[in-house]
This record gives sequence, C-alpha cells and structure tokens, in this order.
Amino acid sequence: MKEIGVRNPAHGAEEFGFSGLEEVRWNLTEPLLFEAAVAAGEGEVTASGAFTAITGQHTGRSAQDKFVVRDEATDPVIWWDNNKAMSPEHYERLRADMLAHAKGKRLYAQDLFGGADANNRLHVRLFVEYAWHALFIRHLLIRPDRHDLGQFLPELTIVDLPSFRADPERHGCRTETVIACDLSRGEVLIGGTSYAGEMKKSVFTVLNYLLPAKGVMPMHCSANAGKAGDTAVFFGLSGTGKTTLSADPSRTLIGDDEHGWGADGIFNFEGGCYAKTIRLSAEAEPQIYSTTQRFATVLENVVLDETTREPDFDDGSLTENTRCAYPLHYIDNASPTGLAGHPGNIVMLTCDAFGVMPPIARLTASQAMYHFLSGYTAKVAGTEKGVTEPEATFSTCFGAPFMPRHPSVYGNLLRDLIARHGVSCWLVNTGWTGGKYGEGRRMPIAATRSLLAAALDGSLNAAPMRVDPVFGFEVPTAVPGVDSRILDPRSTWTDPAAYDLQAERLVGMFQSNFAKFETHVDPEVRAAAPELRDAAE
Repeated sequence: MKEIGVRNPAHGAEEFGFSGLEEVRWNLTEPLLFEAAVAAGEGEVTASGAFTAITGQHTGRSAQDKFVVRDEATDPVIWWDNNKAMSPEHYERLRADMLAHAKGKRLYAQDLFGGADANNRLHVRLFVEYAWHALFIRHLLIRPDRHDLGQFLPELTIVDLPSFRADPERHGCRTETVIACDLSRGEVLIGGTSYAGEMKKSVFTVLNYLLPAKGVMPMHCSANAGKAGDTAVFFGLSGTGKTTLSADPSRTLIGDDEHGWGADGIFNFEGGCYAKTIRLSAEAEPQIYSTTQRFATVLENVVLDETTREPDFDDGSLTENTRCAYPLHYIDNASPTGLAGHPGNIVMLTCDAFGVMPPIARLTASQAMYHFLSGYTAKVAGTEKGVTEPEATFSTCFGAPFMPRHPSVYGNLLRDLIARHGVSCWLVNTGWTGGKYGEGRRMPIAATRSLLAAALDGSLNAAPMRVDPVFGFEVPTAVPGVDSRILDPRSTWTDPAAYDLQAERLVGMFQSNFAKFETHVDPEVRAAAPELRDAAE
C-alpha cells in the first residue's frame, strides 16, 4: 500500500482494519485535494476557481437510511422512537463488506477536530473515496496544526464509500444506501450516497450522543457575538434564515450550524459553513455570495453555464437543496477561535407559511422550552413533490434527525442553562405575513434584521408589549424603524376570519405534536402551549 502525506506513524489505516488498499493520501491540503478532484473528473471548476460536484440520486440526507447499533451501552439511552436500530451482527457484516469493497482503491484520509473547545472536542478521522469529499470535510471541520498530526489519535472514524451498495437482507438496512453509527466503538459507515452532508451530520450526531453526559448542551444553531462580546444563538431548521441572519457584518460570526454550550460558554463544532445557495444573490446575502467566488469552495448540485462556467444560483433543476461549503475564514468577520461567552440572547427561527405568527415575540423560559421541543417550521408548496398547501414540520430541538437521546435530555439542559445565565429568548418568524403562502408575502428581511438588532442590543426589552391571544407570548406593539402594522399578523390579513381559521389549524398541529412530550415536562411548560381564544380580543 502506497501512502503519502502526514499521519501518526503508530496509527494508520491498518488499525481500523483496512488491507489491500492501493493508496492512502493522508491530510492533503486544499490545493492538492482540488487538483486531485479535477484530475479524477469528480466535478468542474467554476470561473472563479470554486469546485462544483453533482451528487446524483441523493441531493440531500437519507434520513430513513440512518441506523444506530443497538447494544448494551446504547439500548437504555437512545431515543429509539426516532432512531432506527441495527444489530451488532448486521453492523459487523456491513463493516467487513465495506473493508473488502475498499481493497484496491485509493482513499483520502483526513484527521480533523469536531469542536473548538479543547476540553470537549472530538478527534475525527475520515477515510473517503472522493477527493472532493475530503476537500468538503476539510472545509467543514476544524483543521489541526500540521505539526500535531503526527500524534493524532482518532476517537471517531468515518468511512465514506459512495460506490458501495448495501444489501438490506445481509446488512439489516432499508436500501442500498446506508449510514450506520456504532456509537460504542466510535465508528460511522456511509455507503451508497455521494451527498457530502452525511459526513458532517454524522459528526454532529456523535457529539449529540457524547456531550450531554458531560453536562454540555449540543445545539443545531448558528451563533454570533457583538463588539461588546454579547453572544447570540440562533436555532432554526433549514430555510428559516439561520445562516443568513447570523452572517451579520456588524457582529462576529462564531459559526453557522452546530455549537456546544459548556462551562465556559459557546463553542463551534465546525471550522466552516455549509450554506444553501438556491436563489443566492450578491445583493441579499453578500457575505455568503462572496464565498462562492473563492478558490476551492465546494458547490453541490449548482448548475454552471456551459460556456462561461458561472454558477446559476436560480437554477433549481437538480434540487432546491443546492449548497456551498467553505472554511469559516472566508467570512471576513468570522471568529478565528470559534469560541464565545455565554449567550445573552437565544433566537428561535421559524418560517411560518400559515402567516399566523408575529415577526418577533419574547418568550418566557417555559415557552422557550416548549418551542424548542416543538421545533416548528413549515414547508411551502412546490418545494417537495405532492406539497400543494403549507405543511407544518415539527423537528424537536430543531434537529430531530441528529438527536440520539430523548429530546427531554436536551430540553432540560437548555432550560437549566437559560435560568443559570439569565438569557433572553425570542421567537422570530421569517415566513409569511398578510396571508398564508401563495396569498400573503414573505416577511421583509429588512424588518427582521431591525427587530433582531433591537432584541440583541437590549432595546426591545423596553418596547411596549401585548400578550398574543393565541400563543400567550409577548409581542412588541411599536419598534423604531419598523412598520407597526406588521407586528400584529391578524391585522395584516384582508380577511381576519381567514386568519382565525389558520390560527386554529396551527394550534391544533402544535397541540397534537406536543402530546408525546407532555409526560416529560413540568406543568409550566405544558401551560406554555397555544390555546384557542377569541383572536379578535
């Protein structure tokens, strides 16, 4: 086996069980990985020197093909209602077959960190089949100093072989695609998909399993900090504005997707960003757009002009889930450390396509826990096959697919941290106003930014407030620079009775979804549920 690059001489590919490999390329830098990906025909180069790859059948995560090995250690602590189980015997066969499949192949190995906090980071080693996958994950995780690689010892090993095809009967999985997590051994096996995001989310899943036992809260969130060091955390599902709103040029970006909250404050899990690019423009999102013009940024499923090789971010013919992956330092105001103090504000983002929720609301600690466990947003018509009306989506903790433990574990951690540090909590609707999707309009981004700025600088706490008759949270009635009419969603509808009907539908969805959590929370949290009252009052 030929090996090039830098690694720990005492801990190579054989330690995992690989044999008969043609070559392992260890810890290649970005230019070398870029060259290798181009030479192998894995994608195309854009006019500005970014790299674009097409992921084929899978243009997003295969959540139904993700499994956790059910053994003596994991059986009592994993939330099995949300996680699919794989037997140790099936995993052993899968592992052996993937190692056999790798024989004769060239693999790219990267040794990286998950976690900017040295006390809570995870040492991650990845063996991948594609050079562009190595480039992607090198952007997304934290790169150790070069001189430290000689002592690197992995705590989590990920093997990603898109050309491998699983056998459902032999391997205990659902299809030819598989993501198998052996949490006890610190291993993840990925096969049958070229979507690079599976690697990043596998690291997040493992950290979500490990950190709560240390009293550290893992969070699917972005985070930034003001000039005074005031930290803000933004929870939100895909499409709610988590990446966009945290990339504020007046604040330091800590990270855009995954963080931990420990004894010393907030820390980024990652060393890069993975931003959606569909309909991306330099005018609306200049910082993210500028990263797509940088060398070696990885674009996923972005269509290029055949002649100019310029990306067409308005073309969603391959998928609406077009993405770009880039190192954090491509954002001018990004934190070089990935560390920040305890947050003063928590923002929960929702894209309410029903047009019911106000643009911003202040939450009590119990209301914050209720909405955190609910994890509400909405899909809109046209984004998925068969979706013709807005559909409510509830993803608990704003990241159910990555939560190995029961949501109450994360909810209780968050509640305790909010109380301990006196955090202000806000719910922000980046969805629709004046009517549901197709009838109203999208919440103006300028208004959202103004309201967020007032929340983060503390001035919104002094604004006059009303209590929302449906959700019970406090909503400002007047904020400088913001049209007051937009603050009362019912008044923006031409037909208030139609608003009441939509509110009734949404309340029913919230109540039905939360039923599974009621026995796990205290009475104050149960009382934070929305109720049907006379909205006209």
